[in-house]
Amino acid sequence: MTIAYFDCFSGISGDMILGALVDLGIEPGSLANELDKLNLDEFTIDFKKVTRHSIAATHAVVEEHNPDQKRHNNHHHDNTANHYSHHRHLSDIFAILDQSCLQADIIHQSKQIFDKLAEAEAKVHDTSKEQVHLHEVSGVDSIVDIVGAVIGLKLLGIEKIYASPISLGTGFVTCDHGKMPVPVPGTMEILKDIPVRPTEIRKELTTPTGAAVISSLAEDFGPMPQMVIKQIGYGAGTRDLTEVPNLLRIVLGQKNNSDQDEVYIIETNIDDNSPEIIGHVMEKLFKTGALDVFLTPIFMKKNRPGVKLSVICNLHDCDDMVSIILNETTTFGIRRYKVNRDKLSRDLIEIETKWGTIQAKRGFMKDKHIKTIPEFEDCKKIAVENDIPIREVYETAIHIHQKS
Repeated sequence: MTIAYFDCFSGISGDMILGALVDLGIEPGSLANELDKLNLDEFTIDFKKVTRHSIAATHAVVEEHNPDQKRHNNHHHDNTANHYSHHRHLSDIFAILDQSCLQADIIHQSKQIFDKLAEAEAKVHDTSKEQVHLHEVSGVDSIVDIVGAVIGLKLLGIEKIYASPISLGTGFVTCDHGKMPVPVPGTMEILKDIPVRPTEIRKELTTPTGAAVISSLAEDFGPMPQMVIKQIGYGAGTRDLTEVPNLLRIVLGQKNNSDQDEVYIIETNIDDNSPEIIGHVMEKLFKTGALDVFLTPIFMKKNRPGVKLSVICNLHDCDDMVSIILNETTTFGIRRYKVNRDKLSRDLIEIETKWGTIQAKRGFMKDKHIKTIPEFEDCKKIAVENDIPIREVYETAIHIHQKS
């Protein structure tokens, strides 16, 4: 499985993403040919080799031009409709995407990112997604950055994306709405529930565009996952910062085992809560995103019988799980640690029996079929309705599947 790790030690922006993807080996011409399918106003996109603190990187420069201007020879783009406006609504951008010749999955992912941007701007300005003006993030350069990022990831064959905590600057920046604190309110809204790393750098390190792309596409945020590193690309920001190299590093690699991931275990020992409360806590943890919750009988100090409450979850859900346990139980302390998890790849199939359809889960290890397990609830329903042993339903479903 090909994965990418976005190392956002100096923040993230649209041009940094494009630059890093080209630095990883994407042909600028191939990217430009795909962007042609947007049918936007004429623009140029150049990729320049630069250095930041002596590290070689690629800087993407997108410039929008009035259609009457002379066309540039380097990746020029013709327009079929006049979208030369920096104050589009979400519906305008969706129309551009829908009228393009891009593949359906690229259009879908791009829409998800713009929807996240619109939702954040609407919250900040107390209006609806449909009514909010997207201002800077609706210009041709932002559209090219976002759609180009989705295209680039597809061209590289990246199947999963992970990212570090997002670095943030401080200070103020001037935009269409006036003077704004850094990070700007839209960026802050987008980054809710995502790990961030504040810095004292008085510049805008992470832009709304960069935040929207990574928050929409990354599966998890934290340390670099286990992988075999294949390529490393550096995308440069416009400024050359004195404090740190103004770069986004994307690490491309192969997972050692496509059926392995990293999760966290959160656990605590409890000997003075009623079973009813523990049951309520388990239900609440599952609803909040826990991958699994289980209880282990234990003997605690003074020979008191108790339970160890254990929760398996992803990194970005850890704080929510801890909050629920501390608020809902009598415990005063919680342990958490990272573990590797081996699991089978899986899909769902339908098995047609004489009693009706049963869903079943198939497990695969490195593309080899290992097992098929009928869904319990489907089997139970058929067993009750037909007054037959549930074992008979299971065995029949398995037999039918093996013959097919």
